[in-house]
Amino acid sequence: MYTALLILLLLVALVMTTSILLQAGQGGGLASLGGGSGTEMVMGGRQATTLLHTVTWWCAGIFLFLSLVLTIMSSRTSAPRSILEGGQDQPAPVQQAPLPIQSSPAPTTTPQTPAPAPNR
Repeated sequence: MYTALLILLLLVALVMTTSILLQAGQGGGLASLGGGSGTEMVMGGRQATTLLHTVTWWCAGIFLFLSLVLTIMSSRTSAPRSILEGGQDQPAPVQQAPLPIQSSPAPTTTPQTPAPAPNR
C-alpha cells in the first residue's frame, strides 16, 4: 500500500509540475514592488480560471493529502528508529577493580623497642 501511494504521489507531482510550467505568467511579480505596475494590479479585473489553474490547485491538494498520509504510515512502522532502540544484547557488567596497593607498610602488632639513649 505504501509503495502504491508513493508512486501516486510521484505522478501527482509530475502532473502538478507540468501544469505550473505550462501556465502563462501573470505579470507583476517582483517588478510590481517598485511601482512599475501602475494601476493595473490595483484596479485590474480578476482573470478567468483556466483548466491549468484548476488542475494545479487539485494536484496541490492531492499532493499535500498524500504527503500527510505517507508521513503517518511511515511513523507507525515496527522497525526500530535508531540503532540504540534495536534489540541488541546488553554488555557484560564491568568487574570492579581491586583496591590499590598501599605504598606505606602496614603497622605491625608487635611493639617496637625504643632505641637506646646515647651515652654522655
